[in-house]
Amino acid sequence: MSKYHVCLSSLSLAAAAMLWAMPAEAQSACGVRAKFIETLAKNYQEEPSAFGIAGQRNLVELFVSKAGTWTMLVTHPSGMSCIVAAGQSWEQFPPATAKMTGL
Repeated sequence: MSKYHVCLSSLSLAAAAMLWAMPAEAQSACGVRAKFIETLAKNYQEEPSAFGIAGQRNLVELFVSKAGTWTMLVTHPSGMSCIVAAGQSWEQFPPATAKMTGL
């Protein structure tokens, strides 16, 4: 098995674990991206912090507040966006620390 497949399997397991730990109502939170962004900003003061492309087609975005709450939003090519994880106590590594630990 290649490193890519091991990494992908690990990410799949992590995503499944996050969904398992989320309340049922959050697991089915899908809708219009603009509405999510508006709600995250208004209700939780969460702003965009990072993004990436998953599976060469899905936009994954992380929204974080100064209070430490966070939400991970995935937008599919169809235009449907879903909250896949949310939590508290988000901490960002300083850039020098990330380089030193290989993160």
